[in-house]
Amino acid sequence: MLNTIDRIQKRVFDLLLSIIGITLTWWIMLLAWIVSSLETRSNGLFTQTRVGKKGKLFRVFKIKTMKDIPGINTTVTTKEDARITTSGAFFRKTKIDELPQLFNVLFGTMSFVGARPDVPGFADKLEGEDRMILELPPGITGPSSLKYKDEEALLAKQKDPEKYNKEVIWPDKVQINKAYIKDWSLKKDVEYIIKTIIG
Repeated sequence: MLNTIDRIQKRVFDLLLSIIGITLTWWIMLLAWIVSSLETRSNGLFTQTRVGKKGKLFRVFKIKTMKDIPGINTTVTTKEDARITTSGAFFRKTKIDELPQLFNVLFGTMSFVGARPDVPGFADKLEGEDRMILELPPGITGPSSLKYKDEEALLAKQKDPEKYNKEVIWPDKVQINKAYIKDWSLKKDVEYIIKTIIG
């Protein structure tokens, strides 16, 4: 478990790295926003309510990768989802759609490493020891994100993606994220970030 010094180290690391990241990639985010806005014919910045530290709700920032199609409404997205735009598929593959989350890290609603922020109905429903996951801000990447980096392809193979996500993937993520918190170190955070970058 993280003590006070650990939490300070993690926050300072996040703050410095987010400032560097924004400085280096702001132009990529701007171009992606313009392309997404043109292709979706709407604001290219996507925001959605997610569950954060202590169960508090916050707005996560991403580049919009899907267009609105009447009659299609699902909480689980697969690679074959008809709503994904051409540019959106590229942004997802290259993780460009995730870059605006650097501002979430800067503001403190997210961390570079941690459990991925979920929509209400998952993390906020955790009980007992499992709620330790909510002791830290959710992360852009982390051990569970790396294990399920091909989650969309995995879900696409299932007859009922939402059920599979709820009964198989989500419980496994909970255990992985609990282990991450129990054995946290700044060195491991750096290693997870490097693994995410190199693919």
